[in-house]
Amino acid sequence: MGIHLLPLSPSKFSTRPYKISYSKLVQNQLNEGMIKFINPSYVFYLTGKILHFIKILIIPIFVIGIVFSLFISPKDYIQGDAARIMYVHVPSAWISLLCFALISFFCILHFVFKIKGSALIYKSLAPIGLTFNFIAIFTGSLWGQPTWGTWWAWDTRLTSMLILMFFYIFFILSYKFIKNSDRSSKICTSISVLGLLNLIIIKYSVDWWSTLHQPSSINIIGETTVHFSMLIPLAIMLLVFLLYTALIFLMKYRIETIRVKKKGLKKL
Repeated sequence: MGIHLLPLSPSKFSTRPYKISYSKLVQNQLNEGMIKFINPSYVFYLTGKILHFIKILIIPIFVIGIVFSLFISPKDYIQGDAARIMYVHVPSAWISLLCFALISFFCILHFVFKIKGSALIYKSLAPIGLTFNFIAIFTGSLWGQPTWGTWWAWDTRLTSMLILMFFYIFFILSYKFIKNSDRSSKICTSISVLGLLNLIIIKYSVDWWSTLHQPSSINIIGETTVHFSMLIPLAIMLLVFLLYTALIFLMKYRIETIRVKKKGLKKL
């Protein structure tokens, strides 16, 4: 009994190499990594340890910052004690800008690579950034009254910070009330990208235009005009505000993780 071997048809097999979409591969890898960070057991284990560490640090550092800011740092030779508001005003403004920059980054990550877990991060950051933005504007008004003789002026720096507040508000309203996740992601990303342009205006407004607001006193690359005796308490208070931001963010992130797990990952 013979065995008949049938010839293989060239159409049955392809000699072309299997193509893998690089962007799809990156998306899958990032999504796999983010899945860990929306797992409630892992999130509560990791954030619990970090929160405990922050709670230990924040109170003594806050006390040191208050002592330096109110008692050790000298009065400003022109503004007097009114200049002490900067120990709250400046860190609040910086954190407000930092939060929005991070929000923009994670919005783009979510929109371009469809990394669903990144939505948790920008939704947790947005209320924090809005709060510090309000504190910066409010303390700026308190500082402006004895310095400029008015609570508010349509100064470029002040106005651009007010515009940032509206960006925050529109951003939060977008992901809160727009139910379609794809549409919400597009609108949030658009707002965040436009807000990035406003961050540039905030940063360089005192250099580009003649304003009531003083020029930048602290420069990482250039010369810093703030005296060392004032720079130390400012740095301490900045650390306090950063720790507080991390504390609130982690607590908010835990809440968002539970909410997403109840609704399902597709709701992001």
